Order: sequence, then structure tokens, then C-alpha cells
Amino acid sequence: MREYNWNAMLVLGILLAAGAAFVYGRVFSDDTSGDYQVRTGNYRLEDGLFEDAIQQFEAALEKNPEHPGAHLGLAITFLQMGQFEDAIAKFDQVLSLDPQMAVAYADRGIAWDRLGEYEKALADYRTALELDTELTKGPGWLWRFLRNVDEKPSTIKDRADYLESELAKPVDERLLEFADEDEKQRMYKVD
Repeated sequence: MREYNWNAMLVLGILLAAGAAFVYGRVFSDDTSGDYQVRTGNYRLEDGLFEDAIQQFEAALEKNPEHPGAHLGLAITFLQMGQFEDAIAKFDQVLSLDPQMAVAYADRGIAWDRLGEYEKALADYRTALELDTELTKGPGWLWRFLRNVDEKPSTIKDRADYLESELAKPVDERLLEFADEDEKQRMYKVD
């Protein structure tokens, strides 16, 4: 006759119940927050699947029309697609929901920069840096390793300092645009 270790059976039962609750919560529950869609949209965005990312962020907004992460994701997607006016409008919406979101200022600054609105870009870069000093560091070695980037790209602080020095010069002496370098500029997002 077999003897059972009832303590082990109890622990196994608890683990199975916890696992089932986790799966139910992730798969079958009615998530009204939109967080799952935002995470999925961020993955699509990182993979360059912009249309899929837009669908995910819009699905999140159907569940939660004021989800700052979904609005931010859409704004960054538009920025990556070169739709700068749409991106700026979305960043404005993000900032109306969360005026302290430094990454929205940083990314809106990039959009202004790409449109040649250097004073507006500089103002947004400076605001972003005031709100979050961590943005001065730029991407770390792990980010660069995972994306196979050898050189550390310039930060918004580097760009803000450069813009400030160039804007102080007479108009005909300014050099504000470097197409190759500007394309390498990293977008910022909430992790």
C-alpha cells in the first residue's frame, strides 16, 4: 500500500491553484486597463511593425481612452514613421494627461527638431531634462548591445547643448542639421 506525503500534495495543490489563477487572470479576465495591449504595442514598435503597433495602441484606447502609455506609444510610432505633426499632436495629448512625463517632452523635442523648429525642440529637451535627470545618461551598454549599436548615440542633453550654442550664433553661421546623425537619435519611452 502506498503512503502519500500529504504536505507535498498540499504544496502541489497550492501551486496548481496559483498557476491556474495566474493563467485565468492573464487570459480569461476582462482587462479594462489596456496595459496588455500597450505592452504588445511596444513589442511591435520595437520590431518596426508600425501598423501592428498602432492597432494595439488603439485597442488599448478603446478599453481606456485616457491611457497615457497608449497615447505615448501612438506618438512614438508616428514619430518613427516620420509623421511628425501627428506625433506632436499625440505628445500634446499625452502631456495633457500627464504633464510630468519627461519622455513625452524628450520625444516631442525630437519631432520639433526633425521639423526644423529648433527653439521648440530646445525648450522640450530642457523641460525633459528638468523633469528626469536620468535622461542625461542616454542608452546604456545593454541597450546598445541588444540593438548592435557600437557607438553610444548622443543624448538629448548633448543635442540641447548643441542647439543652444548654435542658436546663439548669427543665422547665417548656424549648423543645426546633420541628417545622418539625426537619424540615429534614440526615441525615449517609459519602461
